[in-house]
Amino acid sequence: MEPDRTSKLTKLNRRAFGRAAAVSALVAFAGGDSPVRAESPDDSACGSPYRTGNGAWTYDVVPQWGKLPAGKQFGGTHGAISSDKAGNVYVSTQSETGVLVYELGGRLVKTIAMEYPEIHSLHWSAEGGEEFFYATVQKGTPAENWLVLKMKTDGTVVQKITAPGEAGFKQANEWRVTAVVPGPDGSIYIANGYGDSRIFRFDKHGNYQSSFSGKGTEDGKCDCSHGLAVDKRYDQPLLLVCDRENFRLSHFDFDGTFVGHVTQHLRRPCQVSFHGDYAIVSELQGRVTILDKNNVPVAFIGDNPQQSQWANYQLSPDNIPTNVFSAAHGCYIDHQANIYVSDWNHVGRITKLMRVAV
Repeated sequence: MEPDRTSKLTKLNRRAFGRAAAVSALVAFAGGDSPVRAESPDDSACGSPYRTGNGAWTYDVVPQWGKLPAGKQFGGTHGAISSDKAGNVYVSTQSETGVLVYELGGRLVKTIAMEYPEIHSLHWSAEGGEEFFYATVQKGTPAENWLVLKMKTDGTVVQKITAPGEAGFKQANEWRVTAVVPGPDGSIYIANGYGDSRIFRFDKHGNYQSSFSGKGTEDGKCDCSHGLAVDKRYDQPLLLVCDRENFRLSHFDFDGTFVGHVTQHLRRPCQVSFHGDYAIVSELQGRVTILDKNNVPVAFIGDNPQQSQWANYQLSPDNIPTNVFSAAHGCYIDHQANIYVSDWNHVGRITKLMRVAV
């Protein structure tokens, strides 16, 4: 018999997972297409080409936010979005453009990390009075691919982690990292999402400690552990994993023990950002979902009804309606609950959505 893996949950977490399980039935795919829901995600749009969402989570797209000077392109946006303490917004690209740094109004302030042109994930952390970003890199210098960086907000690299020899890889290309976050004790957790879906734990100095999960569909396994986040919404922090090809989010404790599924039947979840008790989830199949503390969906943002546009990397941004996404990959929500999204797109598509008072 499978052991009871929920024993470490607090009473609050048990209630949360109970609610989430009940809601999973409400959002189950109807005939394999869009989820059934009580309210259309664009009920509040009233025909506006800029409006999306519903209820308290109604948004207007900010036109031309983050636009680059004439003749310049983002390059592919197969990356992430984050922010520093001052509120500047950092957007990683899939080109020599590097990481674009914007003020909140959308003016480009600077670029950093141009020597690492394919930063896939970006996580901000304050440590000892300093600010750092933890990043996973698909393509770096000619001699450095698939690595983890810890860098200052100006792009200065202070730590690198490469494939650990102790992990048992037989070939160099089995290390294909997609996400990294520091845990509560400073340990570093790295997801090998484009590889064997294991999650690796290193100490704060970059020394290999252990691994857990791995590729599969059963509880505790992942099929593309694409994104990681530290979920602080409960009595005890938990490691949240975007299990993309299993269409779900899962919780683990920081020893690697599977705790439970946060929610299922998502549309290939990529990354997560938090705003208080709410989790904002970017989904590669053309949508952003907002979950409350009980992991009940309370809003769908930019829900694209054209399934031919879902996860379509070659799609021209000009053919994507302003208020929907084609392949929401990177996401970030700021302190005012404004949302920033980068679509997985070959020339780049970045969207800022401003929350509307309703």
